[in-house]
Amino acid sequence: MRLLLVAVGQRQPAWAETAYEDFAKRFPPEMRLELKAVKAETRGSKTAEQLMAAEALRIEAALPRGVRRLILDERGERRTSMQLAERMKLWMGDGRDVALIIGGPDGLAPSLKATADETLRLSDLTLPHAFARVLLAEGLYRAWTVMTGHPYHRE
Repeated sequence: MRLLLVAVGQRQPAWAETAYEDFAKRFPPEMRLELKAVKAETRGSKTAEQLMAAEALRIEAALPRGVRRLILDERGERRTSMQLAERMKLWMGDGRDVALIIGGPDGLAPSLKATADETLRLSDLTLPHAFARVLLAEGLYRAWTVMTGHPYHRE
């Protein structure tokens, strides 16, 4: 199974890229974490709705057919590391790859949110997008370690 982190924004600070890569390389071959960064729409005089619609088209183009869609949203479900590990087991049993989708500065288009199989919130805090990628990568890695009995997570 692949975990595809599909995120708006191609250029992130070096610290964020380093931290993300550190967690991504820890995943085993049977559960790879891959980043698919899509270009953010140029701001200019466009409305938030226009920006999100353009970014949604890029996100859709980056998603493989039949992938489970997990939208990251501030109104999504809260999950503990243990609960995320349980969800991950279900995803593995489903046999589909999972796309975890992070929107741009304005969020995700409602039309894209409507296609979600699940929604997840990372925090009650507003986070910079670069930090959200790192936090999500660590959370997924932690869930995998819980699933496999690896000593990284301590309860």
